[in-house]
Amino acid sequence: MCAIFGIFGLQPGDDLHALRREALDRSRRQRHRGPDWSGIHLDAGAILVHERLAIVDPAGGAQPLLSEDGALVLAVNGEIYNHAALKDALRQPYAFQTGSDCEVINALYREDDPAAFLNRLNGIFAFALWDRARGRVLIARDPIGVVPLYWGHDAEGRLRVASEMKALVDDCADVAPFPPGHWYDSATGELVKYYAPAWRHYQAVEGVEVPLVELRAALEAAVRRQLMTDVPYGVLLSGGLDSSLVAAVAARYARHRIEDGDRSEAWWPRLHSFAIGLKGSPDLAAAEVAARALGTVHHGFEYTFEEGLDAVPEVIRHVETYDVTTIRASTPMFLLARRIKAMGVKMVLSGEGSDELFGGYLYFHKAPDARAFHEELVRKLEALHQFDCLRANKAMMAWGVEARVPFLDVEFIEVAMRMDAAFKMVRKGDPGPQRMEKGVLRAAFAGYLPDEILWRQKEQFSDGVGYGWIDGLKAHAEAQVSDRVLAAAAARFPVNPPQTKEAYWYRHLFEQFFPGQAAAQTVPGGKSIACSSPAAIAWDAAFAAMADPSGRAVAGVHHAAPPAAAR
Repeated sequence: MCAIFGIFGLQPGDDLHALRREALDRSRRQRHRGPDWSGIHLDAGAILVHERLAIVDPAGGAQPLLSEDGALVLAVNGEIYNHAALKDALRQPYAFQTGSDCEVINALYREDDPAAFLNRLNGIFAFALWDRARGRVLIARDPIGVVPLYWGHDAEGRLRVASEMKALVDDCADVAPFPPGHWYDSATGELVKYYAPAWRHYQAVEGVEVPLVELRAALEAAVRRQLMTDVPYGVLLSGGLDSSLVAAVAARYARHRIEDGDRSEAWWPRLHSFAIGLKGSPDLAAAEVAARALGTVHHGFEYTFEEGLDAVPEVIRHVETYDVTTIRASTPMFLLARRIKAMGVKMVLSGEGSDELFGGYLYFHKAPDARAFHEELVRKLEALHQFDCLRANKAMMAWGVEARVPFLDVEFIEVAMRMDAAFKMVRKGDPGPQRMEKGVLRAAFAGYLPDEILWRQKEQFSDGVGYGWIDGLKAHAEAQVSDRVLAAAAARFPVNPPQTKEAYWYRHLFEQFFPGQAAAQTVPGGKSIACSSPAAIAWDAAFAAMADPSGRAVAGVHHAAPPAAAR
């Protein structure tokens, strides 16, 4: 995982030396993503800068990656997990210059149409490929948008791309997220969607049941693929179902190197796990139980409310959002990433994506039928790049730690989303697995974890680190923002005007770092109940009156939900 920056569409008369200095300056703003090395390519048509976090082939693999003849120049932020298989399947020879997993993109570009080869990649990525001979740039982002990417045009009409908005916002009045699952070709000027799975439509999955053994095998394969690394790594372990399952599978493969088919011992055979929370938090206690069962070298860190509060402005600058849920959850993750980095770990596996695949958020208990449930899953997956993916990637990369997300492996997604949502829905009174959210996933991994972890109720990360965290943020915002100021919010912030004092406070901080309407429009709006999409508010009449992103807002479902009189 790294950072990329590019300027394309250079014209005769452009001051290349000045643009080179400017490109290095703008890329420096995202160097926290790639502190290990910086590389730059400059020619008459393009500038590409790369800030490297060395995970695979740390001694080589520096970017931008050039083909042997220098005609192709590639800057990538990401990991290609199936690079070895793709290399073996090449139809024509390609002289690889490095051991980087990402260099296979150059080889695939030489022999296939982008629409074809992009769908063959299993990985997380955002890249810009400059074809010098044709004066053509190809830009693409992974199917779910695990890796961030932004683009826009400067005052001279040149196209600019960057891993983070902070590298573009001063120069591009039209800065916007590059859409996941798309590629852009400067030769045609078209933005093309390449990722369009059949499971997006309910009729394609209706009645389909996926055997538990297949579901389990698919996740095991995804975790094993993502153990591809040449540096120390670990797992995030909140003690919830998702992170605990990822940790349990990783523990089974940690002793051998997957790069050579498990033939040699892993360079770092002891699996380390990491958790964070306020003193006495639910996650810290549960993580200890899971770690003991799995035999990981566990590190549970406490933070104080004041330490979290002090970090909020920096979190907003790094994560580039004013979304309430994202900031609540990003702050402890940001603090945890700093601890992990201090221990010399550069990559961690995390549990993001499971709730969007299996309906893990507690509001899914209110889904009226399988079709509505499935359509909400699709909405959540399509928006994930603006929420959990953005949080996990940027909060961790603020300190140069890469977060990998096996639940969002494209092959696992295909298996999980092929299943009719009828098998994912909660059935009240059911003595079987569907008595609880994500029951089918829990049943598939029976025996992997202690029952108190396997059947632990869903806790959103911002709740699990300690209920005092959210309550304290609300109280702080109440003291910072007056009723009068909140009443005038729509006049000051016409794009997604904040509805609460907490939201207003975050928005005020965001504007200091990212002024302008285009930056404000990069963050989605709309009401939410316990992380729902706005469309799911209609599932329960009570939702519209008390929409709140905390899982505790779902009365009658969450164990700590306040009584009606207190809401």
